[in-house]
Amino acid sequence: MRLTNVGHLRLPFGRLWGYDVTVSQLGGDLPVSFDQRRHVGAGERPGSWMALSFRLREPVSRDALATAWLAVISRHGTLRTAFTQSADGNPELHQIDVRPGKWTEHDIAPGQAVNDALRDVLDVACSPYSRPSHRLCVLETAAGPTVVVAADHSHVDMWSMLVIARDLLAALADVHAGREPSLTPAPPFVEHTRALLDRPTAPDDVRRRWAEILTDSGSVMPKFPLPLGNPELQPERVEVRDVFDVDDSAAFSAQAREDGVSTLTLAVSAMTAVTRELAGTPLRAVFPVHSRYEAKWHDSVGWFITNSVLESADPAPAASAAAVKEAVRLGSWPLKDVLAPWNGEMPEVPGMFAISWLDLRRLPVRVDATSLEAQYVSAAIQTDGVMLWFILDESGLHLRCRYPDTPEARRNVGAWLDTLVARLQAGARASVGGLLRLGDRTFRVQRAARADVPEVVGLLSDDEIGRGREGGVDTAYEAAFDVVARDASHYLAVVRNEADHIVATMQLTVIPGLSRGGATRLQIEGLRVAASERSAGLGTAMLEWAHHHGRAHGATLVQVTTDEVRDRARAFYTRLGYETNHVGLKRAL
Repeated sequence: MRLTNVGHLRLPFGRLWGYDVTVSQLGGDLPVSFDQRRHVGAGERPGSWMALSFRLREPVSRDALATAWLAVISRHGTLRTAFTQSADGNPELHQIDVRPGKWTEHDIAPGQAVNDALRDVLDVACSPYSRPSHRLCVLETAAGPTVVVAADHSHVDMWSMLVIARDLLAALADVHAGREPSLTPAPPFVEHTRALLDRPTAPDDVRRRWAEILTDSGSVMPKFPLPLGNPELQPERVEVRDVFDVDDSAAFSAQAREDGVSTLTLAVSAMTAVTRELAGTPLRAVFPVHSRYEAKWHDSVGWFITNSVLESADPAPAASAAAVKEAVRLGSWPLKDVLAPWNGEMPEVPGMFAISWLDLRRLPVRVDATSLEAQYVSAAIQTDGVMLWFILDESGLHLRCRYPDTPEARRNVGAWLDTLVARLQAGARASVGGLLRLGDRTFRVQRAARADVPEVVGLLSDDEIGRGREGGVDTAYEAAFDVVARDASHYLAVVRNEADHIVATMQLTVIPGLSRGGATRLQIEGLRVAASERSAGLGTAMLEWAHHHGRAHGATLVQVTTDEVRDRARAFYTRLGYETNHVGLKRAL
């Protein structure tokens, strides 16, 4: 899923509408969580919201959207609450009733970008003390509607935005089918807040470790380890980077499994090494952890996040795993009590550094982010600190980083990010996931580069059939390579030996389809092994690797074609479980 902010949001041009619900008078007081109090206590301000945008493939009426949205609000109690400010300036939370309202068209001024118009709407509608502080918007275009759901951060987290999108789509499906939306109430966030308030206080060792990490950070929350320039609030600079595609992500995960750690741990290991290299200090950061400890909260909406602190001094995977485990434990206790030496508040100063990690593949709530063109959207703000978000999903690993737009921060945060991304990508390329081990020999599978084309063609030519049909103009093969390389469904692989020489190749293609219950297939073409390496098991190892590649891409079936005259090749595939139960036909065009 794409991570972005409203300034970078990709939106088509169209008519922008927002749904104004009707809100009742305030009800009784409700408990306020530690992070809600901290967030709302910062006061009324623009840019405190988060949003999710997604595109619908079919037209939908605004009336249908409104009905579905009201069903979502009815399901989730936190969407029926609002904050006020008490006489002493503290935030108070109240129950409200939300009833049907009306649609309002928001003007897009001449020359104004659509995302700027949307930002103006959400900055007003989704501020901490708005009633309610959430907004449903739809951008109507000739190509179909784009829906944006947004809320002040005090009521939602990133997991919650997925829940809201999933529930809205389910309610829309009911409306389209002529049914009343059938969303049953989910446990409200205020119950979770009450449960946290009733938890026992942290043990002495947790308090002591918090104090040690904050003391090492200068008696404040951890700060970015390199200078950021002027410590006053600055316009934000946002960088969005796609770190891994699905293949590099699978390779990185394979290395994590080999090391006996999580993918998050391996990323922390890389950040630890980069921080040591560039700043000469351990990695210290604020580390948000989710507080959905029980499955009952998985379908709820709220700010189910608490903050911890992470200190990682040793980039060795085992040491980084221990640091992550410790951070999760440190964040598992009521923070007001833990932070009693700091008056029960997080001692924030300019330069605070926070790292957030969300693996969407492991969440119990899912949406089809690819077909919906879904985007996580943050607001545009002024900042004096560095916030780093990682999102891991079926398409790979993505990051978004926000930092103050000063010359020093551009230079230092930019260098830290550049070095980190390069280290992560190098780790994926060198991963055990690309290794083929045959006895005491090791080969590596890699995606072919343009410079590899002549050697690949040489392998394709090195048999009785290839000699007659391969070869010729190099530019034709290079043009064909460019077409293959542009399409992510293709993986043209080369296999290198210990001397880094290419000794084998194959082309893998992932083919989605409707037959066999919508099965995705892996097609294997052009598997060739150099004569010097044949009959030693390399071809078998390559096929096993290809099967793993297919599974990582969702394939449930693998198919291969070979010429009828290749008796040895047919026997090879049959021996490995391939069945000759279909007839392949070809003709020239």
